[in-house]
Order: sequence, then C-alpha cells, then structure tokens
Amino acid sequence: MQEETARSAIDTFISAFNASDDSYVTALLSQALTSDVVFWGPLGRSEGIAAVERFVLDIRRHPAGTGTMVRCSAVDMPDEWARYQWVFTTPDGGPRLAGTDVVHLRRSLIDQVIVFAGEIEPFAS
Repeated sequence: MQEETARSAIDTFISAFNASDDSYVTALLSQALTSDVVFWGPLGRSEGIAAVERFVLDIRRHPAGTGTMVRCSAVDMPDEWARYQWVFTTPDGGPRLAGTDVVHLRRSLIDQVIVFAGEIEPFAS
C-alpha cells in the first residue's frame, strides 16, 4: 500500500511536466508535494511548491520544444524514501536527458526531491 501511495504521488509530480497547459502545473504539483517541499535540483536547493513550479515551467519551455517526461522504472521504496528513473525527450529527435530522482514522503505527499540528472559514468578501474 505504501508503495502504491508513493507511485501515485510520483506519477502526479511527473504529470506536471506533461500538463496540457501551464495553468494546470500548480494544481498537479499541489496534489503531489507538501507546501514546504525541499527541492534539490540541477541549480541547487530551493523550497516550496512555487520553486518547483518554476523548475517545471523552465523544463516545459525547453528551447528544443515542449518535451515529454516519463517514469521509466518501477518505484523502489524502502520505508519513507523512494527512487525511480525518468527520461525527458524533446520533439523530432532533439535533446534527451535521463536521470534518477530520490524522494521522501510525508503523509502520502513528497516533501523532499533530489534530482540526479544524467547518466553515471562507469567506475574506471
């Protein structure tokens, strides 16, 4: 049951990137995130739904065109932490970015997001 709750919050969060209109982004994020969410993204730490909304809107306005964000793995959830992999693709074979997010859940909502964008290089022995 806990994993299904996490999956639902994560999929709602991801759906904000794919909303049919920017005006839906805040409502979707509010269904997935706590109001005091801490977001560790590519540009550092930020707090609150408005900060996450700015990040989502920036991604939605990618110079290569409106892209698509999808969860491309199962949700792995030991206790209140969860991780999943995602991929963001832009139209017409444009830039593609993949990564892993780690999220913490509190009362069925995400209260922390850590974004790891890009592939991890293999260990050089």
